[in-house]
Amino acid sequence: MARYLDVHPTNPQPRSIAQVVAMLRDDALVAYPTDSSYALGARIGSPTGADRIRSIRRLDDKHHFTLVCSDFAQLGQLVQLDNSAFRAIKAATPGAYTFILPATREVPKRLAHPKKKTVGVRIPDHPVVQAILRELGEPLLSSTLILPGAEAPMTEGWLVKEELDHLVDAVVDAGDCGTEPTTVVDWSEGAPEVVRVGAGDPSRFE
Repeated sequence: MARYLDVHPTNPQPRSIAQVVAMLRDDALVAYPTDSSYALGARIGSPTGADRIRSIRRLDDKHHFTLVCSDFAQLGQLVQLDNSAFRAIKAATPGAYTFILPATREVPKRLAHPKKKTVGVRIPDHPVVQAILRELGEPLLSSTLILPGAEAPMTEGWLVKEELDHLVDAVVDAGDCGTEPTTVVDWSEGAPEVVRVGAGDPSRFE
């Protein structure tokens, strides 16, 4: 049964954030709100997190996981950026974008795309996620919470709890969150290609 944590959306209670982070450090899988719908998150080093996310979403090994970062400095350690990508991504973050880029050696091989050696990265603009990331001190391994067969991601904490009660370890509810998934920009070939239009304005990368 998933633990349900009711967290203030703009001024999250430190005690609640500490509880979430303690669970993540203990190999928990957490459903949490972002600026672009709910997501599933685990520690990068979790031995079970990636497989549990794949199981819930019925994903194959070619799915791009997203590493959710607290700031641009953290993001820059995980992916290779040329000057144009550096400037454009820095200007667009934090925000509702996911960028697909070549992974650095900091990223475990099992989390990168098996052939392309790429990974998704993003910096969300949401106080609760930022508080979790600061307390955790490392990026979150993450994926948008879109259930198999659904066209839209989940956006309400109580519904996440109802649907995934025995599949996740905790649900963080901070009230209303974004209702669209991120806009995904593939920059792995040296130029931006918008591969999914979502909450972030795609025009700056077209």
